Amino acid sequence: MGKIIITGVDGNFGSYAAVSIMNKINKKNLIFTSPNKAALVPFQELGVETRYADYNNEQDLKEAFRGGDTLLMISLPFVGEKRRKLHKNAICSAVAAGVKKIIYTSTVGAGIRENGALVKVDHEFTENLIWTTDLKWNILRDSQYVEAMVTAYEHAVESGGVLSNNHGEGTMSLITRNDCAEAAACVAAGAGEDNKIYDITGPEQISMADLVRIGNEVTGGNVIFRNIDDDAMFKHFDSMGVPRTTAGDFSNAVFPFCSDDMVSYGKAIRLDQMSMLSDHVELLTGRKPKSLKDVFEDIDNHRVGHRTATE
Repeated sequence: MGKIIITGVDGNFGSYAAVSIMNKINKKNLIFTSPNKAALVPFQELGVETRYADYNNEQDLKEAFRGGDTLLMISLPFVGEKRRKLHKNAICSAVAAGVKKIIYTSTVGAGIRENGALVKVDHEFTENLIWTTDLKWNILRDSQYVEAMVTAYEHAVESGGVLSNNHGEGTMSLITRNDCAEAAACVAAGAGEDNKIYDITGPEQISMADLVRIGNEVTGGNVIFRNIDDDAMFKHFDSMGVPRTTAGDFSNAVFPFCSDDMVSYGKAIRLDQMSMLSDHVELLTGRKPKSLKDVFEDIDNHRVGHRTATE
C-alpha cells in the first residue's frame, strides 16, 4: 500500500480522522500534515511521519505531499476566493508531488445549479479542478453538522427561548462531525469505489421544527421555532456580532461562520436544495451515523453526570 496523507490534523475533523486511520493502517504508511507545527508533535510521538504544510506555499506543499499515494484533502474552514486559491494550491501541489488519488470533503447541494448557497461555490470549484486532473478521486459531500444546529438550540435556550432562522420547512440530514471524519478515514483506508461521489448524511431528514421538538423532549426545554425571512436573518446575526463576510471580525461572534454564508445556506435549505439522504455512511464505515436525538441525549447525559460528580 502507498502512503496516505491527511491534511489539517490540527482541526477537529482532521484530528479525529487521523486518530481513526491509525487504527486501520500501519503507521509507516501514514503522513499527517498541518500548518501548526505544535499540533503535529503528539502524532510524531506516536511514531507517525508528520510534515509542515502551509496551503499558501505551493513549494512547501509539494514537499509535504511528496511520496504520498492518496491525499485526504480536508476543505478549509472559511468561504470565498481565498479558499478557492488555497485549494487550487493543494491540488496542483499534489499533482506535482506525484499523488495518485485525492479524497475531498465537499458539501451536499454541490452540483445543483439552482442552489444559491455561498459555500457550494468553493466546493464546486474544487471538485471541478480535481476532475480536470488525471488523478483518481472520491468526493465526500458532507451534510450540515449536528453540532452547529445543537449550538443554535442551546443559544436559544440561553437567550429567550426562541430559535429564529430562515430555514422554513426545509430539511437537512444532520450528521455529526465525527461521523463525517470517520467516513473520510475509512475511504482513505480503502473503503468505497474510486471516482465516485458519496453523500455523507445523517439517518433522517430534520426540519427546524423537528430540531426544536427533539431538543425540548430530551432536555426538557421550552424553545420555540420562529421562521423569519432572509433580511431578518441578517439582522439577527448582526445582533449576535456575526460578521457578514469572512473578512470581518469574529472575536465576539457566536458562530465561526459569516452571515453571508449562513443566510444563503439557510435559504438553500428552505428551498429543499440541501436535503439529500443516503446510507453511504453505513456503507463506508459499517456503522449507522448518530441521530439528532442521540446527540442531544449524549449532551444531556454528560450534564447530568457532571452535576452528580460536583454535588
